[in-house]
Amino acid sequence: MASLPFIFFLSFFIISTTLTSAGAGAATIKLSLSPFPHPSSSHPYQILNNLVTSSVARAHHLKHPKAKADNTTSSLLRAPLFSHSHGGYTISLKFGTPPQTLPFVMDTGSSLSWFPCTSRYLCSQCAFPNVDPAKIPTFAPKLSSSSKLVGCRNPKCSWLFGLDVESRCQDCEPTSENCTQTCPPYIIQYGLGSTAGLLLVENLAFPQKTFQDFLVGCSILSNRQPAGIAGFGRSAESIPSQLGLKKFSYCLVSRRFDDTGVSSNMLLETGSGSGDAKTPGLSYTPFYRNQVASNPVFKEFYYVTLRKILVGDKHVKVPYSYLVPGSDGNGGTIVDSGSTFTFMERPVFEVVSKEFEKQMGNYRRVREIENRSGLAPCFNTSGYTSIEIPELSFQFKGGAKMALPLVNYFSFDGDDKVVCLMIVSDNVVGQGSHSGPAIILGSFQQQNYYIEFDIANNRFGWAERSCA
Repeated sequence: MASLPFIFFLSFFIISTTLTSAGAGAATIKLSLSPFPHPSSSHPYQILNNLVTSSVARAHHLKHPKAKADNTTSSLLRAPLFSHSHGGYTISLKFGTPPQTLPFVMDTGSSLSWFPCTSRYLCSQCAFPNVDPAKIPTFAPKLSSSSKLVGCRNPKCSWLFGLDVESRCQDCEPTSENCTQTCPPYIIQYGLGSTAGLLLVENLAFPQKTFQDFLVGCSILSNRQPAGIAGFGRSAESIPSQLGLKKFSYCLVSRRFDDTGVSSNMLLETGSGSGDAKTPGLSYTPFYRNQVASNPVFKEFYYVTLRKILVGDKHVKVPYSYLVPGSDGNGGTIVDSGSTFTFMERPVFEVVSKEFEKQMGNYRRVREIENRSGLAPCFNTSGYTSIEIPELSFQFKGGAKMALPLVNYFSFDGDDKVVCLMIVSDNVVGQGSHSGPAIILGSFQQQNYYIEFDIANNRFGWAERSCA
């Protein structure tokens, strides 16, 4: 996490930015999702190891987060979605007056949206392939007539810092009506990365509709964040909450952890019109909120009830306490586009991986590749004209089943003739470490699926598709 001296550095030059407010319209729009690149010189196992490490760190953060501080006709907003080699998918959004276009990593596991901000933006450890830290696109508040710093008494300040935030605003006397003190600086952790800045209200512009006074972070310092974050979680500061979305959906293009320029559309449906019609061809399972969470941040996650995990025809025996949150809120499954590989707590991962080992006993384990890639189990398939790998399926509450395509859970390296299970865990074993969601469904397992977050009807939908 960023250190406290960053906060004072932030305040030094963000507060000097000038800021005002502007107009709206009616909407139909496109956004695109795409993945981040690694150089051709990087060895694939090092790339995988980096992504495994990132996925596990992300899981640790999601499981142990810091507590944070009228009827209309519906309209459809579209945004192209691109995949990147660092594991994320980005959309382009326009903020300010006149609009400034910036890329954002689409993240269903967090809620605050933020952009790299001002010409003094600094990003440490951001020398990703095809990313020059000195040339990361930044937002310039001084060029926008609608930018305003969020005041300490603005209700939106409490979205991040809680209802008692005024107690931290020491320059605001209880009887003062015109307190000009700004909302405190924020610091947010994302597994291996972090960011820090001050809150703004800005115009979020789509071609035919503008959303005024949208709460967004102006980040001055970041670590391992090659782009801003578009927060699609369940808290008040998220894009779905601020835009009043009825649903949003995406289709993640398949990826080889490079930048192909291929994109798919992310759809945002606004308005408060009622209706519970299901999208044809989709399977559904209900969302639920983790109301008894041991950490209030868990309430922003999209939990689904996973009933069974099947390897081939075999129902693996996952301890019930990991499938359903207990009285302390720990356990259960969340859907997270910000995690690359699906994460399973060690007791869950072990029963799944051991079943693959059992059913793939013909193939030799390759420990060297496991150590280099961070993935396991890995099998040597050289000498075989055909390879038999059992199907991996998730069965959810209501009976809906997600039978993953092979490329979504096993990776094949043609040169080494090795296949590896693309699901990650850590080395922590036992009930003492059981905290937060036990299973995190990541973006690699969601590729080439049409995914729908039906917020109005509180359900998660999916169907296998070719997304390109």
